[in-house]
Amino acid sequence: MTGPDAMPPPPNIQAELARERNRAAAERTLMAWIRTSLSLIGFGFGIDRIVTVISGFNPEDPIDAIWLSRLLGLAFIALGTYAMVGAVLEHQQELRRIQQPGGYLYRPRRSLGLTVAWGLIGIGAAAFIGIVIKSVV
Repeated sequence: MTGPDAMPPPPNIQAELARERNRAAAERTLMAWIRTSLSLIGFGFGIDRIVTVISGFNPEDPIDAIWLSRLLGLAFIALGTYAMVGAVLEHQQELRRIQQPGGYLYRPRRSLGLTVAWGLIGIGAAAFIGIVIKSVV
């Protein structure tokens, strides 16, 4: 029977449950990235606020130290924002892959975690160098 009254084939329950597990895993991953991003943004904002308060207590402090600390805070905020945007885009791609009618196929892609880790290494190295230069001068 192939007419408009034909019944669709029964769904493969194992495949549907696997899709649901993959979707739940994608949601948990997105939530983890949201927590990480908020931590980075909050840390950057905290650094900026602390520097603002400290600079009010010691107006003779060189402006370079304040500028460097503000730059460090902004770098954390930028990295947190990048991680959030990347996580949302990656999540949307993952949901599209899960919903493909042909089945879920693994495709290698860049690692958002590795990208954020490299960003943190860069920020940490810049902060370290800035503190060493400030200590020597």
